Amino acid sequence: MIKIIRTDATHPDFIQLVRLLDAYLVEVDGDDNAYYAQFNGIDAIKYAVVAYDNEVPVGCGAIKNFNTEAMEIKRMYTSPAHRGKGIATHILTELEKWASELSYQKCILETGKRQYEAVRLYEKNGYQRIPNYGQYAIMENSVCFEKQLIVHGS
Repeated sequence: MIKIIRTDATHPDFIQLVRLLDAYLVEVDGDDNAYYAQFNGIDAIKYAVVAYDNEVPVGCGAIKNFNTEAMEIKRMYTSPAHRGKGIATHILTELEKWASELSYQKCILETGKRQYEAVRLYEKNGYQRIPNYGQYAIMENSVCFEKQLIVHGS
């Protein structure tokens, strides 16, 4: 059974999963990795989730304030042995719920065009492609998405 906890970037399981994610991204992004890595620090992340399968940490994700109406999805990862089981969708849903509870109207994100599974995940979960924003506007390998949320906050 999958259990998801809310935490922050100081949680040891989140930190370990992010290390695995970073190693994966070095392989996938190749020469572009150094550029992307500068935007992937976790120090400023206050909202992180970790997914567990029988008490084993198998996935993570986070949201970070982007502006007054949007949270940015960051550091999404599921360990290779646990992919294809819907864990990433559970993580994404929890992050969207949390953003909504915090009164944000949408989630935005960037992923790499070579990360086919990630692109499919976001499309399957109702994300729409948008023009590349901010630091990703100049990156040919980037693809950006957004999803409107139903606000549950105050």
